[in-house]
Amino acid sequence: MTDRILELVLDEGKWLTTAMLLSGATVVALARPRRKRGRPLRRDLLWAMNQFYAGMIGIMAFGHLLAVTVKAIQGNLAGSPWLLYPMGVALAVPSWWLALRVGRFVDDEERWRKRMVALNACLGIALLALGLHNFPLAVPAALNIAYQFHSRRAVGWTIVTANVATNLALFVGSLVFLASDRSFEDFQAM
Repeated sequence: MTDRILELVLDEGKWLTTAMLLSGATVVALARPRRKRGRPLRRDLLWAMNQFYAGMIGIMAFGHLLAVTVKAIQGNLAGSPWLLYPMGVALAVPSWWLALRVGRFVDDEERWRKRMVALNACLGIALLALGLHNFPLAVPAALNIAYQFHSRRAVGWTIVTANVATNLALFVGSLVFLASDRSFEDFQAM
């Protein structure tokens, strides 16, 4: 049983799918109470886009830190913990900060706009700094930032549609990756 749990924790092919499912469930569970408060739809969409993205990246960062810790304890960590831990922390801190505060940020958007932009930018830049293969994961950060600055309804809906399409493509890709039973190292070599 313990070996199976360790195998799941160390299998990076399952983390994106898990993160997206958990993040999506969180948005669905929290959306109804938020909607009942009578906020404008624009703010609810801004909240949902940021909550989903921050939760997804936060869960994956947690998975990365957990896997690095387990591999270090087992003695089979490939790479330096002085590099691998900061990589996880660079994603965990801004993503969890955004995930835990996005409701407050959206409720007083004018006051917190710069903070939301900075956290999304930090996540997108950190992902790209870790390799261009992370570009698809960085796109929602750019869309979240763009949504904050749109001024026309059609532009807003275009951004929301692009965000949903990007996340659906990521989810389908994660399912294909999950079904292929390949490692992330194999994916990077492609």
